[in-house]
Amino acid sequence: MRVLVVEDDADLARQLKGSLLDAGYSVDLAHDGEEGHHLGANEPYDAVVLDLGLPLADGATVLE
Repeated sequence: MRVLVVEDDADLARQLKGSLLDAGYSVDLAHDGEEGHHLGANEPYDAVVLDLGLPLADGATVLE
């Protein structure tokens, strides 16, 4: 299963990615809304962990 994590807090993003990798998931990480939108629009993901308070584009905009 492939997961996209979009989180601007570096420590939290690292922890989420590590936990998901340990659970056997393939994980891509984005640190702002623009990067998250780009990855989500161009790559196939089974699930997304999306922070709503992101820089450059908020999570609700990315979700649209």
